Amino acid sequence: MSKKALLALALAIVLPLIGYVLVNYYSSQAVVMPRRFYEDSVITKMKDDKMVTDTLWHRAKNISLINQMGDTVTLDQLKGKVLVIDLFFTHCGSICPTLTRSMKKMQDGIKKQDNIKYADTGLVQFLSFSIDPERDSVPVLKKYADRYGVNPDDWWLLTGPKKTIYDFAFEELKVDKYNDEPVDSAFAHTSRFTLLDKDHVVRGYYNGLDDESMAKLGNDIVLLMLEKDRTKKSAVFTEIVAIWPIFVIAIIAVVGVILIINRKPKF
Repeated sequence: MSKKALLALALAIVLPLIGYVLVNYYSSQAVVMPRRFYEDSVITKMKDDKMVTDTLWHRAKNISLINQMGDTVTLDQLKGKVLVIDLFFTHCGSICPTLTRSMKKMQDGIKKQDNIKYADTGLVQFLSFSIDPERDSVPVLKKYADRYGVNPDDWWLLTGPKKTIYDFAFEELKVDKYNDEPVDSAFAHTSRFTLLDKDHVVRGYYNGLDDESMAKLGNDIVLLMLEKDRTKKSAVFTEIVAIWPIFVIAIIAVVGVILIINRKPKF
């Protein structure tokens, strides 16, 4: 075998690994993921003789409410799902119908996006919390849902104790933070949509009355649906790591063959 052939063989073994590492690195740098909000704590610890910090982000707590179908549902049922949340009430004559139509467009459009083909569309749930639960009974919510074409599998209209809903809105969603419009703690009427990731960490706020903001929400939903668990390595990377001895043996074998062929015969 010629030196050129041996070099080609060596490159054929090594280049795929190098290529994977480079593609994986630069593809991860190209996408800007939605930021995380609200640190609960920051832990500093030693790892591999280096001081590292680990941020614990605030996760929305579990609550139990009733949806438009009369079912008692909990946030814990939606673990592993991206959540899109707004606040409304059925008797609203101002912004709520527009917010509901915006949510409906999001519900219908999310499955039509080209970049959704790699994600499970069942990983997103839409939630509309009534801020007037005393009047928004289950039958009232069901009638409202039917009027706007709400799919109960993907989108829950929720009612229940007012304190539970308001505590969740202000303490977990923090709808009054990072907000130019004032939000009354006694009546949480806002055009804001809140996005939670699969861990139910707040990842963004959006204006439900603004088309550009809603387009960004649609894009961010897809990004979070495709987001990998940061505690788990890529499946391809794991496979490569698992077979690293084969790469080492192959390279040693190639080097050995080259040395043998290039050894000058003694006379």
